[in-house]
Amino acid sequence: MSIDIRDEPESSRYAAYVDGELAGFSEYTLDPERGRIVIAHTEVDDAFEGRGVGSALVRGELDDARRRRLRVVPQCPFVKAYIERHPDYQDLLRTPPD
Repeated sequence: MSIDIRDEPESSRYAAYVDGELAGFSEYTLDPERGRIVIAHTEVDDAFEGRGVGSALVRGELDDARRRRLRVVPQCPFVKAYIERHPDYQDLLRTPPD
């Protein structure tokens, strides 16, 4: 199974495709003035649950944030948990402003 992760800025989301079919997405708000991306929600279609789609999606968007030198504000519980389990991404965290 090949998982293709794509940034779809026109929809403000990263999307995961499996064999050309949308398997999941992660919605975000880009804040270039502050140099950050706020990840609000991640969802994987039930048909793809348990196949690593969510993890591949989050890894792809975090790698892209690093490449773009963006700080990450994870509002999504799945993304927060992923970062907690993968300390190599903790440098991307930014505490949301009050």
